[in-house]
Amino acid sequence: MRFFSTILVALRALRRNKMRSILTALGIIIGVGAVIAMVSIGNGAQAQVEAQIASLGQNIILVFAGSANAGGARSGYGGAGSLSVDDALAIKSQVRDVVAVSPEIRGRAQVLANGLNWFTSIAGESEDYLGMRQWPLSAGVDFTEQDVRSAGKVCIIGQTIVTNLFPDGDPVGKSIRIRNLPFTVVGVLTSKGFNLGGQDQDDIVIMPYTSAMKRFSRQTFLPVIDVQSASAERMANVEQDITGLLRDRHHINQERDDDFAVRDQREIAEARNAANKTMTLLLGAIAGVSLVVGGIGIMNIMLVSVTERTREIGIRMAVGAHGSDIRMQFLIEAVVLSLMGGILGILLGIGASQFFSLFYHWSVLVSTTAVVAAFVFSGAVGICFGYYPASKAARLDPIDALRYE
Repeated sequence: MRFFSTILVALRALRRNKMRSILTALGIIIGVGAVIAMVSIGNGAQAQVEAQIASLGQNIILVFAGSANAGGARSGYGGAGSLSVDDALAIKSQVRDVVAVSPEIRGRAQVLANGLNWFTSIAGESEDYLGMRQWPLSAGVDFTEQDVRSAGKVCIIGQTIVTNLFPDGDPVGKSIRIRNLPFTVVGVLTSKGFNLGGQDQDDIVIMPYTSAMKRFSRQTFLPVIDVQSASAERMANVEQDITGLLRDRHHINQERDDDFAVRDQREIAEARNAANKTMTLLLGAIAGVSLVVGGIGIMNIMLVSVTERTREIGIRMAVGAHGSDIRMQFLIEAVVLSLMGGILGILLGIGASQFFSLFYHWSVLVSTTAVVAAFVFSGAVGICFGYYPASKAARLDPIDALRYE
């Protein structure tokens, strides 16, 4: 019973100084709000990266050509002509647990149809590509293995191409011109929207890689080979087998480095998430400083409160209150201030996250764990920074307190 009466006394004391209580809790409000907002934005960015990697398809391994070195200027992976179509065919036929392979050629060009034009991405792929990417068609059919063998002038287009070049009808069966060469549209991709880098995935024309090499890019080498493993469990073995096969085909001895790179989805996701995690931790740490500053503010105000209410403390002790009651009263006041700031800070953080999502189109993901942790931490701040003022109040001598003016 004494505990509940102590809580009521503490709440009445806070209510008597509403403005001071709100200003004291402001540091906690800002700190918790900043932590929730930063973690939500970081989680959203990580989820978006994972979704983008998943859009590559299941169990995908990417084989990149090596870097080129011309006159001391070095390019990144994919710059050297170290991968060939024969390498891709060898991977498909000789590496166990490989279910699909797509040699890849990329470029950009002006596309014309119906008196309209559009500058877009051109991708040369195999007939396995859409299945690997789990990218269904909304209309038409995929090009065939025969189209790949014959370097057929056929293509599949994204929804952005349809919108800009075929605003009045179905493009399937119609012709588009790429560098003055006619290509027949055989299929239309379902929409995927923008990726993490802000690129429109629907702004693309996909054709057989043989057509891209012969009629578009004039390249004789491959910058990238997409490989699909039979299962996630076999991906490590498939990567090792691909590395061994390509080293053997490229006559690379033990003293020489690979002239290619093999990467799987997990490695790509980890590389892209590393920067996001670092930034989230940095911003979260900065926001955490606000919580500590808020805790110091609570301690300062509680010490002032002890001084202001010295006579009140002496009267309570004179009528029978114990030192533990006084300590509990001031500790409850500190915890209530901190938890009140934590609750308002959580609401502020969620609101700020939704603001960024709505007006800046950032991907945000509010974590229940972060909300609970912020609430618990704000309570811990109240206990840690409120204990010293509460103990100081409990140690006051009743006679000296009653004499205090």
